[in-house]
Amino acid sequence: MTNQDSAVATPSSRPARLLFTGGSGKAGRHVLPWLARCGYQILNFDLKPSEHAAIPNLLGDITDAGQVFNAMTSHFGFGGFSLGGPPAPVDAVVHFAAVPRVLLQPDNETYRVNVIGTYHIIEAAMKLGIRKVIIASSETTYGVCFAEGEKDFHAFPLEEDYDTDPMDSYGLSKVVNEKTARAFAERFKADIYALRIGNVIEPDEYHRFPGFVADPMSRKRNAWSYIDARDLGQIVHRCLQKNGLGFQVFNAVNDTITADEPTAEFLKQWCPRTPHRRPLVGHEAPLSNRKIREVLGFKEEHNWRQELGSAKVG
Repeated sequence: MTNQDSAVATPSSRPARLLFTGGSGKAGRHVLPWLARCGYQILNFDLKPSEHAAIPNLLGDITDAGQVFNAMTSHFGFGGFSLGGPPAPVDAVVHFAAVPRVLLQPDNETYRVNVIGTYHIIEAAMKLGIRKVIIASSETTYGVCFAEGEKDFHAFPLEEDYDTDPMDSYGLSKVVNEKTARAFAERFKADIYALRIGNVIEPDEYHRFPGFVADPMSRKRNAWSYIDARDLGQIVHRCLQKNGLGFQVFNAVNDTITADEPTAEFLKQWCPRTPHRRPLVGHEAPLSNRKIREVLGFKEEHNWRQELGSAKVG
C-alpha cells in the first residue's frame, strides 16, 4: 500500500468539492490527478485547460474578482443542472495560479497578478463561507533564489520561522500573499495554509540530478532542495484533510539534500559563513520539511536517489 492509498480517507467533515486554480501549470498538472485519485471532485480554474480530460475546466482570470466569485459557485459540468438548484460554494480552494517566476512578465505585472489574484481568491472564499484554502507560496521568500549577486542564507536549516527577505517581485508577492492569508484566517477563523514550494521536479527531470551533484553551487539558490511534483500532491491532500490549524506556513520539499555528502559536512564546505540553528542530521534537506512530517504526517515517496536509480535501470 502506498502513502497515497493509506492517506485516502474523506469523512463528511473533510472537503470533497475543490476549486483548483492553476491546474494547468507545471506543479498543478501533477497535483490534479493525485487529488482526483483521492476522491475529490475538482474544477480546474485557469487561463487554459489542463491535459486531464476527466477533470473539468473553467477558463478565467484570477485578477478579476467577479470571475473568481463565480468560479467558486459554479457547476462542474452539465450534470449539475439535474440537481434542481444552483450550486453551493465549493468545500475548499487550492490556489496555485500565478505568474510562476520572474523574467516572464514585467516585474510590476508579476507582482500585480500574484498579489491581487491571491487577494481575490481568499476574499471570495471567506465571504462565501469556505473555510479551507491552500495557497502556493515559494522557496523564493527565503531571499536567495532570485537575489542580485551572491547572498548567503541567514541560518540553516530554513524553517518556517525564518526572517523572509526577498528582493525580487516574485518572492515579494509571495510574502505579501502569506500576510494576506494570515489576516483573513484571523478575521474569519478559517484554515488557510501557505505552502512554501521548493524547486518542482517532474518525473522526467531526474536525469538532471547528476549535474546538480557535480556542480554544487548551481543549487545554492534552491537551498540544495526540491519537491517531487507527485509528492506535492500528497502534501496538498494532507493539508485538505487536516483541520483546525488556522493560518499556517509549511515548507513543501522532499527529505534530502541534492548532494552526496551528509548535509552538515556539505554545508561546511560550500556555505561556511552561514550558522546552523540546530544539528543537521544525515542528508536532511537544508530547506527543512520537518514541520510537514510532524504536523501533517508527510512521507515522501519519490527520493531523488531512488528515482535516479530507477531511471538508470529503465
